Amino acid sequence: MVAAFKERLRQINPGYVKFHTLQTLQLNLGDRCNLSCRHCHVGASPRGEKVMGREVMETVAALLTRRPGTILDITGGCPELNPLFRHLVEMTAGLSPRRMVRSNLTVIDEPGMEWLTRFYREQGLVIVASLPCYQEENVDRQRGGGVFGRSIAALQQLNAMGYGKELELNLVYNPGGDFVAGSQRHLEAAYKKELLERYGIHFNNLFTITNAPIGRFREYLEAQGAYDRYLNQLATRFNPDAAGNIMCRTLVSVDWKGFLYNCDFNQAIGLPITGDDGSILKIDDLESAARTGTDLFLAQHCYCCTAGEGSSCTGALAV
Repeated sequence: MVAAFKERLRQINPGYVKFHTLQTLQLNLGDRCNLSCRHCHVGASPRGEKVMGREVMETVAALLTRRPGTILDITGGCPELNPLFRHLVEMTAGLSPRRMVRSNLTVIDEPGMEWLTRFYREQGLVIVASLPCYQEENVDRQRGGGVFGRSIAALQQLNAMGYGKELELNLVYNPGGDFVAGSQRHLEAAYKKELLERYGIHFNNLFTITNAPIGRFREYLEAQGAYDRYLNQLATRFNPDAAGNIMCRTLVSVDWKGFLYNCDFNQAIGLPITGDDGSILKIDDLESAARTGTDLFLAQHCYCCTAGEGSSCTGALAV
């Protein structure tokens, strides 16, 4: 039996199960997406109906004015397909020193989205782009036929806009199956070599993110009878050097309704941050949720963040 993750963490350092300080506010704009990737932990698809509205966005903007220096991390689904995506980005201009958008790349060539790459540039957004492999077969198997070719074309457009050179463009690798990501440094070197030689593509950093055993990926594991084996693999590969850097100690995740979570994975499984009275905290309660020393809400899927080199929304934790 796999030991409880929270107790494993507490044994190393009791402070590791506590929130430290808010550095990043991550907004999940909803589950609407033009793709239906088989590993997606939020189950996003073109049929997604959870869409963040104007009220939550405006509350976030007001919070950023009171918390200068907070990183804004915009995700989904496909965040660009939220009808108010442009409004959110324009409204938060100048309020955060670093605004990141997590893009699946293929949205760039969707009808009506021709303005997107220029908008990214005009707004000075950091692009964090999903590209789970530099080989076409592996990407299309995981994300759908034709996705690799569309992704390469999008990266070339971004390069033409200055991304990968004067503007920051980062790629995301996640394993194509039930295994832990390898060395981020070695994978980044391979990505840079292959993408440059084959397609003339430049990018800044590669982030390795281990698949969490939740959502569609958990369904896949259970269908293969591999869930317990995968969880045991994650626990066996537990890395104490990654434990103190888990992203939930410095990040708060906001869902489409404005409810708060310790991370996007917790959001996907419905494990919110709650107050002393058991009520679910909302964006207006951020000061309480992000108070130093507050207990984190942890579960067994959190082992994905401490396996191997560790894993977070900005890559490995113990390189």
